[in-house]
Amino acid sequence: KDATLKAVQLEALVVMKIIKHCSQNFPTIATGFLVGMDKAANLEVTNSFPFPTVEVPPTDGHHDNNTVLNLAAAAPRAKANTSYQNEMIKKLREVNVDANNTGWYTSANLGNFVNLNTIDNQYFYQKELNERTVALIHDVSRSSQGSLSLRAFRLSPSFMTAYKEAKFTTESLQKSNLRYQDILLELPVQIHNSHLLTSFLHSLPSPVPSAEAQESQPPTLASLAKTLNPLSPNFSSLNLSIDPFLTQTTDLLLESIETHHTELNNYQYYQRQLAREQTKITAWQAKRKSENASRALAKQTPLPEDEWQRLFKLPQEPGRLDTLLNSRQVEQYARQVDGFAAGVTGKMFAVRGNLLPGVGEG
Repeated sequence: KDATLKAVQLEALVVMKIIKHCSQNFPTIATGFLVGMDKAANLEVTNSFPFPTVEVPPTDGHHDNNTVLNLAAAAPRAKANTSYQNEMIKKLREVNVDANNTGWYTSANLGNFVNLNTIDNQYFYQKELNERTVALIHDVSRSSQGSLSLRAFRLSPSFMTAYKEAKFTTESLQKSNLRYQDILLELPVQIHNSHLLTSFLHSLPSPVPSAEAQESQPPTLASLAKTLNPLSPNFSSLNLSIDPFLTQTTDLLLESIETHHTELNNYQYYQRQLAREQTKITAWQAKRKSENASRALAKQTPLPEDEWQRLFKLPQEPGRLDTLLNSRQVEQYARQVDGFAAGVTGKMFAVRGNLLPGVGEG
């Protein structure tokens, strides 16, 4: 069924409700569930509802921020919220409204959403409730700059199988050929308006410019930018200032790279420990074989050669799931930096004659 699910269609009402809920709760993570219907190759989302706010009792007179964030991120798979969702779907069916479960949504900050909570939530929805569900990620920080960031993801079938077996060792990853690029599958998002709303937008009254304004040219760019028509183009995209989130995203990218080096050092430490133990086991087995050879010449009963399993304990290999998720998060940050820098670089090249001395002269 993953091959037939090609796009996610969101009603404008759903988009506005998600933006409002996530913006009001920022920087705390906001989550909610989606309802709609599965129609052919599209997943149509017609409504959304936020999960109830998580109340954490204060301990020692203060709240633990990490506890609040973890509970908010894990809200989609909480037992109380599952009952709330089922009850809400039941009420919607009574009034003959689209009430099929189509997934859940969550807020993010600068693309920081590839974590274990997101994976657990989507696995819970994709496996338990409905196969054809998606996770909508709304990046509040990115959207605050005027570019709506709303993306839909599903877990890949290969990752679902590996996550169900809970085996993320080096051997299992080599057999399944699972890479960090195969964790999430992104689906295109389409925003849909009803015909009535589209007609209303096109019929919005706009002031008719006077004859003098039509004949005369605007004297400055500032006067050109002043327009009363809400649907007219604006000139904010021509601003030459560097994206304010570029430095923050770069810092997050460096933190993820440091985390990757920490995971790599842990795995190298495990390999050194394993090599030392295997050297000891090999030496013990050689010594035991020599002893058994001597005992065989003396016509004595040979000693068991499998006692090394009781005498030596091999170190346990650390799970590779965190490394996979962190690698996917590094890729996400790198793409954001590329996207941030591309627009600024293009505008810099456009005006380089005014920036570099001697280039624009002649």
